[in-house]
This record gives sequence, C-alpha cells and structure tokens, in this order.
Amino acid sequence: MDAFKSGADTLFLLLGAIMVLAMHAGFAFLELGTVRRKNQVNALVKILSDFAVSTLMYFFIGYGIAYGVSFMVGADVLAQKNGYDLVKFFFLLTFAAAIPAIVSGGIAERARFYPQLAATALLVGFVYPFFEGLVWNNNLGFQDTMANLFGAKFHDFAGSVVVHAVGGWVALPAVLLLGARRGRYRQDGAISAHPPSSIPFLSLGAWILTVGWFGFNVMSAQTVETASGLVAVNSLMAMVGGILAALVVGKNDPGFLHNGPLAGLVAVCAGSDLMHPAGALVTGGIAGALFVWMFTVTQNRWKIDDVLGVWPLHGLCGAWGGIAAGIFGAQALGGIGGVSFMAQLIGTLLGILVALAGGFMVYGVLKKSIGIRLDPEEEFNGADLSIHKISSTAERETNW
Repeated sequence: MDAFKSGADTLFLLLGAIMVLAMHAGFAFLELGTVRRKNQVNALVKILSDFAVSTLMYFFIGYGIAYGVSFMVGADVLAQKNGYDLVKFFFLLTFAAAIPAIVSGGIAERARFYPQLAATALLVGFVYPFFEGLVWNNNLGFQDTMANLFGAKFHDFAGSVVVHAVGGWVALPAVLLLGARRGRYRQDGAISAHPPSSIPFLSLGAWILTVGWFGFNVMSAQTVETASGLVAVNSLMAMVGGILAALVVGKNDPGFLHNGPLAGLVAVCAGSDLMHPAGALVTGGIAGALFVWMFTVTQNRWKIDDVLGVWPLHGLCGAWGGIAAGIFGAQALGGIGGVSFMAQLIGTLLGILVALAGGFMVYGVLKKSIGIRLDPEEEFNGADLSIHKISSTAERETNW
C-alpha cells in the first residue's frame, strides 16, 4: 500500500507539472497575440528559451537555495520512492519558470534577447528561490516568526504572492528601466495606440492558461490524499468573477475580457484551500476590476509602457490575493480559518520588497554593464527580424 500511495502521488504531481508546463504555451500565445506582428516570433522564442535557462538554474542552484536539496548524487538514489522528489522538482520548476514568463510580457517589443536570458538566470537561480524558501520551506525561521507574532503562518497555498506577485513586481523595475516603446508616448502628450496583432491568438493564450491553472492550483496539494475539491471550485468561481468584472468594467473590450479570468485565478491561488466559493467569487471579481482599472491608469495616466499589463495582472492581483486569503479565509466570512490578516499583509509586503529589490538589482546591473534595450533601428524593424532574422509570416522574405 505504501508503494501504491507513493506511485499515485508521483503520478498526481507529474500530471500537475505537465499541466503547468502547458501554461507556458499560454504565456507565449498571450504575448504573441498582444504584441505587434513584427514581434510575434520573438514572443514565442523568449518563452521557450527562458524555460530552458530556468530549468538549468533551478536544478543546479535555485532548488537548493529554496529547499536545501542537491541532485548531485547517484541516479539510484534519485529514483527511490518512484522518483517522487524528482517530480516535485519538475512541478515546482514550472512555477519558478513563470517568473521570466511574466516579466517577458511587460518588456515585450524592445528588450534585447540575451540580456533577458541573463536576467532569467539570475531571477530563477537566486531571487525567486530566496522568497520561495522563506514561505514554503520556513527558511530563516520566517514562518515560525509569523506564527509567533500573529498566531498563524503566512498562507500562500498555490502562489498568489510567491509566484505571481513576485513576478509582477520584478517586472515593474524592468519596465521602468527599459522605458516606453518608441512612439508610444509623444512629446505633445498624445498616446499612440499599439493594438493587439491577433485577438484569436490572445484568446488562445488566455484559454491555455485558464485550463492549466486548475493543475497549478489543485495539484499544489502535492499528494492525492490532500487534494481538495474546494480548491477546484474556488478556482472556478474566482475565474468567473474575474471574467464578469472585466467584461463590465472593461466595457466589452476583448483584451480585458480574456485577461479577466487570469486576474481572478491569480488572486485566488493563495486562499483557494480556505475560502468559501462565495468569497472566491468576490476575490476574483475584485481582481478582474482591479486589473482593468490599473491597466488603464498605468498606460494612460502614468505612461508606464507595461505591454501586457503584467504588473496590474500579476503584481497587484497577486498582492490582493495574498491579503484576500486573510479576509475570506476567516471563519467569520465562511472560510476554514487558521489564517491571520496581519500575517498575510506582512508576508505580501515582504514578497513585494524582495521582488522590487531583486528586479532593480538584476536589470539595473545588466543595463549598466551590457545594455538591455534594442537600438532604435532594431526596434523599428521589430525584434523578429532584428534578433531572429525572420518574420512571423515571411512575406517579405519569400515574395520577391
């Protein structure tokens, strides 16, 4: 029975890892559909290359920082207990690789390729696992401190803060240090529209992410025995809340609509195992409205050219999710309880602080040392031709 349970847990977590791996195709197509046509190939290449670099850095460095585990032992040792520990690494790797995938959408259309891969290596190898280890492995006694001070640990079941808020707040310094796309904000104060190149591809990316998210959330239990239907239903309700809020607040805009479920799912990750479905619905609804409102403010009022709105979507909605777990996870509002609002607030703020410090440090050093932005001619021609020497449709190369 022990062998059967171990094998079942391994298969369960492997399926979760595969579902979250598939989400990276969602990141790619969401970015592809949002950017202009001359940058579509770059969107696809970045996500795949970032995943490869993330795997190496997390395997050799990051996972050890977070959990104190080294894989530099014999294969016979690694294969024990059906290889569950290896599959757990695979599952958590797909979370870690989401950090550069999130950043990619914010810096699209003007970032140099290899400096971004260098940033990926530093973020996944050092910055992300530092905070991951604090929350999910009690490194430096962080969770013990939270429990002693506030009566409960900082609760982040599936990564509203650990993954999404960290990714979104890392992206903000990258976007600020890069500056806006040329021609986006004119000297006379006018804003040049850069509409999505393909709503169908944008929609496809959103759908892939939405479906994979149920592996992201439900399989965060990491064992069959602890898997919870409540997590699945709460994810569903938050998704629906995000859709409807984005539909109404976004005034039927398809770009806002298809990001609505993502906003809801980002926010519900932290407390999906604690909330009542009604609380999850409200959490998702607030997140959907928050994304639309802050995307508009960021782009039009503050003139921060965050192409996919990754700071509002992941950074702000992820932070809201961490705090919401302390609100709707309480028994007074129908939740299971065992959570502290103050612990949620402090943990969320710490995640933001680590992400901002890491983002400014990584991208600041790279900007000063090797540069992180395409030159004006390269940006005008587009990242596809400038970096990859081919366009997404290749008419210019073939029709002559």
